[in-house]
Amino acid sequence: MSLNDLKPSVKLTIENPSSQANAVFGPGIAALCQGVRDTGSLNAAAKNLGMAYSKAWRIIKETEDSLGIQLLVRDGAHGSTLTDDCMQLLDAYAALKKKMQTTGEDTYRKLLS
Repeated sequence: MSLNDLKPSVKLTIENPSSQANAVFGPGIAALCQGVRDTGSLNAAAKNLGMAYSKAWRIIKETEDSLGIQLLVRDGAHGSTLTDDCMQLLDAYAALKKKMQTTGEDTYRKLLS
């Protein structure tokens, strides 16, 4: 194993700088929101992540409160959908994370050479 075989792992969070809460939009909430986008259900998204529905609900609520935006539209037994703001945030998060990962890997290789 050499240094060239290693690769950086970039972690990203998006936060509300004026919020006193410490909830951020990061990998966990992004995966949960993507699950809702894919399944149309917070309950199904939580189960797919091995998470209790009550924990998923708490994470969504804390993040909504911290960011000051609504992430989900809940329709009771009919499931949940992402708000337009959440879809835009989720897409921006994924694109930014990909760009940061690529930049991190490129920079790491250049620093080693």
